Order: sequence, then C-alpha cells, then structure tokens
Amino acid sequence: MLAPVRTAAPASTPISVAEAKSHLRIDISDDDGLIEAYIAAAVDHLDGWSGILGRALVTQSWRQDFAGFGCLRLPLGPVASITEIKYFDDDNVQQTLANTVYTHLSDALGTYVALKPDQVWPSSYSRPDAVSITYAAGSAAADVPPALKAAIFLMVGNWYANRETTTETAMTELPIGAYALMSPYRRIGV
Repeated sequence: MLAPVRTAAPASTPISVAEAKSHLRIDISDDDGLIEAYIAAAVDHLDGWSGILGRALVTQSWRQDFAGFGCLRLPLGPVASITEIKYFDDDNVQQTLANTVYTHLSDALGTYVALKPDQVWPSSYSRPDAVSITYAAGSAAADVPPALKAAIFLMVGNWYANRETTTETAMTELPIGAYALMSPYRRIGV
C-alpha cells in the first residue's frame, strides 16, 4: 500500500483565531497573524497522514492507492464517504467502479472498502496504483472532539507565551496536558 495523498485540504480549522484569542485573553488584533500561524502549526502537528494522531480532524479529501483489489483499508478516519473508486483494467485503461459494487465498513482496525453481497471485484492491471480510492475523512469543525480542541488551545497558548524552544519556566515541547487530551484519539497501527 502506498502512502495516502491529500487531494483537498479542509476548508477551516478546528478552532478559529477568535476562539484562540478568547482562550489567550487577548482583545487586540496585533497578533492575529501569529495566532493563526500557531493554530495552523498545531493542526499540522495533529492532523492527517503525517500528524501524530493518524486521523483527519476537519473534513478533507484523500486518495489511497492499492496494487489491486482485496482488503482495501483506508488509513485515515473517520471516513465520511467514498467519493469514487478508479482502477486500471486488464488493458491498463482507467475505469470507474460503480458504487453499487462496494460499501465501506469499520471494525477495530478502522475503515475498509468491501464488496456488497453478490458482487465481485473486477480484474486489474499489475501496477502499484492499480486501484485508487478517493474518500472524505474527518468531520465538521464543530464536531471535532472537545478534547482535541482543548489540546490545540493548550499548544497555541504555550507557543504564544513561550516563543523560544525552551524557557526557564517551560522545559517541554508541548504541555503535558495536551498529550493527555490527545491520547485517546491517537490511531495506533496493529
């Protein structure tokens, strides 16, 4: 399985600059750009394939390529919908698989694409990207778990107050509370 590719970024972040300013107790706009950058950095640290949570926060589009049909596990969740499945047929011509053939299900390992009853996978050309699944993962910004929003607030607050790598009062990369808030939402590979 190849690494997933994000095809459309989220339209918003889990928290707004106004919410972060309220958390920081700031009522001037001088540092809005800096706060926005800290929010983006916190989200980048948590979100997507390269984020430490291994999940999508706010709805975004991803593509996962496979060498063929079979167990088609989607590495990022929560999966909202499957947009399309394309595959290269025996003649190496890209086709779109009808959505009447498949569905997506979840188990303890996450979401996967499976055949509907009485359906069969078509044959595919031998190549590492023979099957491509495009899907929406994440949720609306308002539906991001409160603990993850709180972790982002803590990270932004820490970076805003401590603009150096280490200070006399803060000798950790991130506030310990942020890790505690994130921990239940980390996707760990089995």
